[in-house]
Amino acid sequence: MASDPHPFDLNENGDATNHNQPTKKPKLSLITPSQIRSEFSHHDPLTARINNGSFGSCPKSVLAAQHDYQLKYLRQPDAFYFNRLKPSILRSRTVIKDLINADDVDEVSIVDNATTAASIVLQQTGRAFAEGRFDKGDAAVMLHYAYGAVKMSVQAYVTRAGGRVIEVQLPFPVTCNDEIISEFRKALERGKLDGHKVRLAVIDHITSMPCVVIPVKELVKICRDEGVDQIFVDAAHAIGSTNVNMKEIGADFYTSNLHKWFFCPPAVAFLYCRKSDKTLDLHHPVVSHEYGNGLAIESAWIGTRDYSAQLVVPEVVEFVNRFEGGIEGIRTRNHEKVVEMGEMLAKAWGTNLGSPPEMCSSMVMVGLPACLGISSDSDGFKLRTHLRDCFGVEVPIYYRAPKDGEINPLTGYARISHQVYNVVEEYYRFRDAVNKLVNNRVTCAALSC
Repeated sequence: MASDPHPFDLNENGDATNHNQPTKKPKLSLITPSQIRSEFSHHDPLTARINNGSFGSCPKSVLAAQHDYQLKYLRQPDAFYFNRLKPSILRSRTVIKDLINADDVDEVSIVDNATTAASIVLQQTGRAFAEGRFDKGDAAVMLHYAYGAVKMSVQAYVTRAGGRVIEVQLPFPVTCNDEIISEFRKALERGKLDGHKVRLAVIDHITSMPCVVIPVKELVKICRDEGVDQIFVDAAHAIGSTNVNMKEIGADFYTSNLHKWFFCPPAVAFLYCRKSDKTLDLHHPVVSHEYGNGLAIESAWIGTRDYSAQLVVPEVVEFVNRFEGGIEGIRTRNHEKVVEMGEMLAKAWGTNLGSPPEMCSSMVMVGLPACLGISSDSDGFKLRTHLRDCFGVEVPIYYRAPKDGEINPLTGYARISHQVYNVVEEYYRFRDAVNKLVNNRVTCAALSC
């Protein structure tokens, strides 16, 4: 790890202190259940928060570290900017580089969220079309279940510049990886019709809604074999909930939020860009004084703002290492527990999971009783609002359009999450709320927003 070029900071008395000097920290013992409850005691006690996937969660100890950085900045902004900010961001980038098994810290940039990372990659693709390096009609391939903001970015930057967009039609419910791989191959073939090329593949590591773990390594290899120019993996939900290894995955670009499953405060994500000639022309969407000095440096300063969420990554590592097995142990236990809770709910409602357990991470799709009458996205939103307002249950609802010829299809699925703060009683509350609606013959048509 590089040392601070400006290691001195000001203490409360205004005296200079060297924060590169090693400090002895007490060795932390494994965290206890009561300590976990204390770390997340700021959560609303009246809500069964089984939706970690949407916004994540941050423990009190990390929030305290963030607040300390905020105060240090406010106490003496000039000293913080000139002496502390860049070295601290470099420390966080170095920690992330080791977490994701990247070759070089220069391959790691810190940005606000995965949506920002997608804009960075897709703007580069758009420029290639606009400047004639890619031919009009060449294709970008992405999953049908790509995140909505990423789809909008593809439209804004690629389609408008003359690129053709091909969506991979994925089945849901899904039973195995081969179903996904087969549809992906078909999309690549469509992209190469009439002599065109596939210039970019956008692949989710874990789709958001419906949530499914995608066989990303296999799809990246297929892209390489088929001559796809660049591969961008949108892994917003990945770090902290599944294995993330840049050498094994082999994509050109990979992004993941650290505030969803890695306990950082909002909003912070990383964008990995594998070193190659194809990844040189990348720029942060906000042009500031560091433009042209490389994406990592550009991203480290986009004007005056609160950078504290980006600085606490080392403190987050300290937090997760208080759990048995560290982050690997956390994600294993979350996976096992969310599958257990999903199967409990499906059994109680006479439904099924949306994918087999091996295609789940820390989130699972659970079929809702057909008698609830979920017949549109609007119905799903109304049911979600009703569960929140009337039962204190926070959970996203997915509407699945029925296929032709289906008899009594399941059209509604709940996406449940499990994080270290969750307890079984929260899932029982969800089960009982749905059972009450069913027993009272309540349908979505009778609900109001």
